[in-house]
Amino acid sequence: MDTEGTHDARGIEARPVPRPAAPPPVPALPPAFPPQPARPPAVRPSLVEWLRTPRAAAEPGLWRYGHRPRAQDDAHRVPDRALISGALVALLAAVLVWSLWRNGYVPRSRVPLELFTPTDWWVGLHRRPPAALTALAAYNSLVAGAVIYGFGHLGNWREIFRRYAVEHPQPARAVRTALVAGALVWFLIWADDYLPFYSLAIGVVPHSWIFSDDPVATKDAIDTTTTVYHVVVAVAVFWFCGRAGDWLGLWRERTGRAPVRSGSAATAAPAESPADWPQLRAAGQSAAADRLAADADSGRMNDVDCARIRRAWTSVVADPGRLAAFTDAVLRDGARACLHPSGERDLPARTATHDLLTAQVRLGRFAELENNPPARRGAGAALDPAALGTSLLALGPSGAGKTRHLVRPVVESLALQALAGQAAVVAVGAAGTPLGADEAYDVIVRPGDPQSEYDLDLYGGTDDPDEAAALLAEACAGDLPDADVRRAATALAQLLGPYRAAYGRFPTVAQLRELLDGSGDTFAALRADLDRAAHPALHRELEARARQADIPGEPGLVLADRLACLDRPAFAAFFDTTGHTRPFSLRALEHPVRVRVDLPERAHPEAARLLNRLLLAQFTTSAAARRDRSLFACLVMDDATHAVTAGSVRAVQRLRQANAGVLLSLRALADVPERLHTSLLAAVGCHMAFRGVTTWDGQLLSQLWGTEWIETTEVARHAVFADQPLTRAMHALRKLATGKPVTRDAVTVRKVERERWSASQLAHQVPAGHAVLSLSDVRGEHAPPLLVDLRG
Repeated sequence: MDTEGTHDARGIEARPVPRPAAPPPVPALPPAFPPQPARPPAVRPSLVEWLRTPRAAAEPGLWRYGHRPRAQDDAHRVPDRALISGALVALLAAVLVWSLWRNGYVPRSRVPLELFTPTDWWVGLHRRPPAALTALAAYNSLVAGAVIYGFGHLGNWREIFRRYAVEHPQPARAVRTALVAGALVWFLIWADDYLPFYSLAIGVVPHSWIFSDDPVATKDAIDTTTTVYHVVVAVAVFWFCGRAGDWLGLWRERTGRAPVRSGSAATAAPAESPADWPQLRAAGQSAAADRLAADADSGRMNDVDCARIRRAWTSVVADPGRLAAFTDAVLRDGARACLHPSGERDLPARTATHDLLTAQVRLGRFAELENNPPARRGAGAALDPAALGTSLLALGPSGAGKTRHLVRPVVESLALQALAGQAAVVAVGAAGTPLGADEAYDVIVRPGDPQSEYDLDLYGGTDDPDEAAALLAEACAGDLPDADVRRAATALAQLLGPYRAAYGRFPTVAQLRELLDGSGDTFAALRADLDRAAHPALHRELEARARQADIPGEPGLVLADRLACLDRPAFAAFFDTTGHTRPFSLRALEHPVRVRVDLPERAHPEAARLLNRLLLAQFTTSAAARRDRSLFACLVMDDATHAVTAGSVRAVQRLRQANAGVLLSLRALADVPERLHTSLLAAVGCHMAFRGVTTWDGQLLSQLWGTEWIETTEVARHAVFADQPLTRAMHALRKLATGKPVTRDAVTVRKVERERWSASQLAHQVPAGHAVLSLSDVRGEHAPPLLVDLRG
């Protein structure tokens, strides 16, 4: 861990990742507009509650924290109004049927009972024996139970209880089920004289225990029996509703108690709660687990600490030789063990909702619309490294909210994961783009700003002239339709190899420009300084370069013209190769580094676009060349205008196997060469269309997302012609009253194939603050394009 930091493969001593450069002092000016009120911070649960909240094994794009899966198909879901009205009708029918039965209006109602009981119980008008009364009460109880069950099934009373009492988060679920239990107990006690269950309870008790010659004793016995019956009924009802409402689970959650185990398993098995660190206890590290659990209970640990230590433990599992160092660090430092090289344990501020146990960031919620499946409606929408590993392309005009609702939350999530030792992030945007405070980054590169503490390595930190030439050629000529990137790379390699052999370093921007266009004495000096005897092959390269310089269409002049945008006074102190600055290279992606690059988009737009292409090319090369790919590496480009080339599209496709990905934000596909539209959409696995995309962009997305089979209903109304005079009169009267002719509906139901999202829908029917999101992850799972409310 002592080599954490930037890499520059030019002999500079490695240093830990320093703190980001402080912004230059700005004189205080009166605001032109009154400041907007700050959004109140989101209320976050305690760490123990956060750890114990279940995470559902959901599909890609679903917010897993506390997610409760809904029914997969609600096509047959009964509407609330119909459900309630049906339940009330069934209740009234049950009351009517039982009233008719109880009052003797059902003929021969006791025939089944008389068939299985002695005849003398029912013959004559003398007083019936107690056994007959008990049998009659049991028979009526069976009938009452059948009536309640039958009409309850018809009225869907179980669905009423589930929908309005059980399907709610705690503690509302417990409160609703408790109210239902109280209402049922009150009704059963109140209906002692109406329902036969009380008579059955009295009848099963021996007659001699209740009835005697003493009226006072008989009354006391009946009162005791009644009380016992009421207690049994109340216990049974509250037990059933308590299980449905999970009262015990709520009590354990509120009191912080672990699930109760019986027998020896209670002492042998570890606690199931992640807050008790069961993985450490299972490995015999109970002391370290107790220290971490104590820090979590006392509030000294946060979610970043928890994720970071869990990440460190996975490295211990992979390499048991680190166990002793890990245990000593935990026992000594507790929640501060295994800190990020910057020493930070959290970001200065959070603007999004994060779950570091699943590495997810919440973007919003899936809208309650017919376009979304019923199982997704109202659920949270989220992104994680598994989805970003297939790369994401966001389309939307300026002001659609791409930076606020997508780029900023993703960068913030990756920065938190970097503090937890799980990711490395490079955020690229124009200077002034709100991508977080400077304190949230380890390295901030500001090309063109003299106050920038870091420089940018123009050659990507490589020592190989051919690799450096390929990166520069991609940045300088990759977007030109008539340029040959391979010829450009060859021309650069013919100069970079000899220059490095002669001087031990690569040329600066000004020197490389002179070498390419042949102006000045740089080329002649290079030929003179290069040892011909030691490097005969490189001398042949220089001679070939000299011969090709005068050939029409030679790429040297194009490359020199492109590099001229970097050979400006504003960049005089940047892209230095002499060792006088602190260059940052993307070779540092093997470490959990947080990097932000502020491009001079306003003052030097061409230079900003060239640097965009250069950073994209360097990232794809460095991410794929990493030896340790356990960290997820991500490049986030707030504006990828003119940054996508044919070479970068091919390189993006290879990132998913390198545990890396890119997030590209574009105003429209017109910012990409037309020949690359379809290949770019196919190269990335995730797509996001914001409000305001054009119809031609929507057409490409519609073709990409394909079609689906849906069930449609067509209603045809046919006029009804009557032959009978009375029927004609009735039809005429109805038409006079309603103003419409009498018709008959013919309903046709069929399945048709329809686009998931049409170009017109994407262009005109996406509400403000919404976006259509389709996802796929590195495991090959897919999520269809769904409408997401980014404000939810």
